[in-house]
Amino acid sequence: MENKELLKQVTSKANVWLAGDYDAETKADVQRMLNNTDKTDLMESFYKDLEFGTGGLRGIMGVGTNRINKYTLGAATQGLSNYLLKQFSHLEQIKVVIGYDCRNNSKYFGQVVADIFSANGIKVYLFENLRPTPEVSFAIRTLGCQSGVILTASHNPKEYNGYKAYWDDGAQVTPPHDKNIIEEVNSISSVAEIKFTGNPALIESLGEDMDNKFIESLKAILLSPESIKRHGNIGIVYTPIHGTGGQIVPQALKAYGFTNIIHVPEQDVVDGNFPTVVSPNPEEPAAMAMAVKKGIETGADLVFATDPDADRFGAGVRDTNGDFILLNGNQTMIILIYYLVTRWKELGKLTGTEYTVRTIVTSELTQVISEKNGVEMFECFTGFKWIASVMRQLEGKRQYIGGGEESYGFLAEDFVRDKDSVSSAALFAEIAAWCKDNGRTIYEMLQDIYVEYGFSKEKGISVVKKGMSGAQEIQSMMDNFRNNPLEEIAGSKVTLVKDFEILEVKDLITGKISKLDMPATSNVLQYFTEDKTKVSIRPSGTEPKIKFYIEVVDKLPSRADFEKVDAATEAKIEQICKDLGI
Repeated sequence: MENKELLKQVTSKANVWLAGDYDAETKADVQRMLNNTDKTDLMESFYKDLEFGTGGLRGIMGVGTNRINKYTLGAATQGLSNYLLKQFSHLEQIKVVIGYDCRNNSKYFGQVVADIFSANGIKVYLFENLRPTPEVSFAIRTLGCQSGVILTASHNPKEYNGYKAYWDDGAQVTPPHDKNIIEEVNSISSVAEIKFTGNPALIESLGEDMDNKFIESLKAILLSPESIKRHGNIGIVYTPIHGTGGQIVPQALKAYGFTNIIHVPEQDVVDGNFPTVVSPNPEEPAAMAMAVKKGIETGADLVFATDPDADRFGAGVRDTNGDFILLNGNQTMIILIYYLVTRWKELGKLTGTEYTVRTIVTSELTQVISEKNGVEMFECFTGFKWIASVMRQLEGKRQYIGGGEESYGFLAEDFVRDKDSVSSAALFAEIAAWCKDNGRTIYEMLQDIYVEYGFSKEKGISVVKKGMSGAQEIQSMMDNFRNNPLEEIAGSKVTLVKDFEILEVKDLITGKISKLDMPATSNVLQYFTEDKTKVSIRPSGTEPKIKFYIEVVDKLPSRADFEKVDAATEAKIEQICKDLGI
């Protein structure tokens, strides 16, 4: 009965598209779905409306209210326009920046969005070609804009596209603005309310000048220029995985002083079909396989990769045997945080006002490193918009050093407000040069960090549950973990449970319940055990997945003990996975 009712609602929504002011091609696709005896496509395309998540609007391209298309993006842009006109009515001219990545239809969608903004009397700065997400953030701040949009689905598969909305600080939209924008979008009752006919006089092109300003600004975060002068010839293989970073990342590395940048020609080709990979995500070892192969062939020191919109950064380094290993996001952040606080300290730049930021699912070791060096680290929700929110609150009061998240995102500069693979790549290469000056490799430095601050091993596991039924299954899994909380994990007693949906933390030893101080609620559960194991569980805000983040800790007496300790913690993580049923 429930499915019949849902099919009735879905059919009604589809018929609105048939009768409305939609183009002929769209109507033909809707009619095809209505005529098909298998209603799966119809249900998936219309059973809900796309909403802003941790990464804005993201979905599979196609017709329907639950798909990325001219009309869903149009409604989002009209709603955002309406909200901007209300929020900034005192300004003579409201301004926005629009960027887009390599994905299929991104350039077309970028023009559609530009037309709608301009039709609403809003000045548009539209990048002339694909550009990285962090440069869009930079441009919003540089040009004094009130908002901005980039058309991208980040690291999702090729059938996806998306829409990241930014506010006047260059950060992704956060509450209350995101909810208010959704209200504006939902108040649009007809496609006829969307102003698709643009005003070319209000659309200005952005190009090389903004690139140069961006790269010049990045040079200001250099901490070890002398090391680069001595070791600027280190071999760096870089792949943009068919994406946006292909031009600007090598340009930034060269601006820093690195001269031996090795390309992966097949993956330099800009292509939204990502022909050489299954998933264009540096988190996936397969996505970096061609770069690693090139690194072996050329004798390179480092292997770098960025995702399609060049905000995520992945790195490979050589181990003690000279073989390439791929660092996970936590290890990359541990190295970056350690380097930044260490160099700031060595250079006498620490004054007591500096701070770092991490998300709640990121390694606790980053907290230990920061605080043992006298730098406060703030904790925030998953999603870089929350890191940027902390930066906004502390702007003019405290000095930001760096922040990031386990999902391959880091930001080392305060003049951008989203994760930045461009500066991360340049900074990571700088670390390699600095390590050479200090007679060790990055891999050895990571081991030394573990010896000094404690060993940490992390593993992220994503369980994919697609479509409407998948979303229901994910919620059932979360309900089960809430209603039947774990009492023991890998033989260690659970001592603390944090539930960010109700903003409560329960101490299972004392029975005390206290409130969590967070700016909003989030569907995240965390378990902490007696032996300092940490398990976080959350549905993804941008993909059909439920994510598990596992962190176990141990002591590493010396570099020589690394393999033994690493194997022991890996075995423990395997047991935890069994306990979780994943």
